[in-house]
Amino acid sequence: MRAIKLIFGLFATVSIWGCHSSADTVVKPGTWRATLTRDGQLLPVILDLSKNPDGKTYTVYSVNGGERLKMDTAYFDKDSLHIPMQLFDSEITASVHGDKMTGVYKRLDGKKVLGSLPFQAAFGDSYRFFKENAEEDVKNVTGKYATVFKNEVTKDSSVAVGSFTQKGNIVEGSFLTPTSDYRFLSGNVKGDSVYLSTFDGSNAYLIKAVILKNGTLKGAFWSGIKGYKTFTAVLDENAKLPDATKLTYLKPGFETVDFTFPDANGKPLSFKDPRFKDKAVIIQIMGSWCPNCMDETNYLVPWYKKNKSRGVEIVGLAFEHSNDLAVSAPKLKRMADRLGIEYPVLLAGTNTNEATGKALPMLNKVMSYPTTIFIDKKGKVREIHTGFSGPGTGKYYDEFVADFNQLMDKLISEK
Repeated sequence: MRAIKLIFGLFATVSIWGCHSSADTVVKPGTWRATLTRDGQLLPVILDLSKNPDGKTYTVYSVNGGERLKMDTAYFDKDSLHIPMQLFDSEITASVHGDKMTGVYKRLDGKKVLGSLPFQAAFGDSYRFFKENAEEDVKNVTGKYATVFKNEVTKDSSVAVGSFTQKGNIVEGSFLTPTSDYRFLSGNVKGDSVYLSTFDGSNAYLIKAVILKNGTLKGAFWSGIKGYKTFTAVLDENAKLPDATKLTYLKPGFETVDFTFPDANGKPLSFKDPRFKDKAVIIQIMGSWCPNCMDETNYLVPWYKKNKSRGVEIVGLAFEHSNDLAVSAPKLKRMADRLGIEYPVLLAGTNTNEATGKALPMLNKVMSYPTTIFIDKKGKVREIHTGFSGPGTGKYYDEFVADFNQLMDKLISEK
């Protein structure tokens, strides 16, 4: 009898140990400083985790300067913490060992892994690149920069404008290009070098540059799994980009746009629909996979709630990775739910030049996601804005908001 009890006790103990996997694994709530490793370089990622009321899942934010970007709900499966970023087809998977996490950041196509980077994290640290306090005589990179990025493989180059502010040794800002911006870059100055990074699930950017005596920045830019460029940024308060309202335009003979595309439920919607009649209309060319589109949507959603009673409509034309509604509809629904979108978003095609040209043949070319078309109450296109200067660009975002509201007030007030 005693032997039976002993065996039962051992069996119960083993059973408890066997059940100790994901159900009992926990992550300390608070700030975690993580790094992604790429080409021997460490890209800092700041994560803020908190346990949800269900006691099993976690809310996770990626912190980039003034931005706190919410990830999808994190959970344990097979002893690993999964932090999905479904809008951007990516995920972090990591094993947790007290104050440490070790795992991988993956870019996905469905269940297929397109590429990955090693991931490590330590609990309690919140610094970006350096722990120590600012040096007393630290160099200051505040200002505007005329910038040229160069692909060392293809030798192609592209222009940008850098805009940065610095307090102590902490730097924040972004690079603006003719079609987008690099969102919320943040980092530090140390000695004669500046270090910047950002991570939002889609963009994983690392920038390192030397500060020359004349203030010029010369450095390198690692992006995502494979991207790499060098750059030179010259301090220039007069630096500017081409006019964003002149890059995308109607072909000769066209005054308006026309389309019929399905929404996420498969219901077709046409620009001739009565909901658009006699209203000012904003057409947002976008994609659920696009972080800059997310920034614009985060501006348009509350603006639409506030102004829709004034006689204005917004419609999103989403160009996705797949033209199959069964594949793309869940992503559009997820985006609408995540961002609180109350205006229709239609599946217009894939994000290829051929598909956008077929869907919107009246445009010279869709150069950027997002691209925004402003239409008056008579149905005529009044302006097309290529790209979007998001909140990470500081005063450029403020200028966009002012110009946007001035134009929309004008279109709404017209008879």
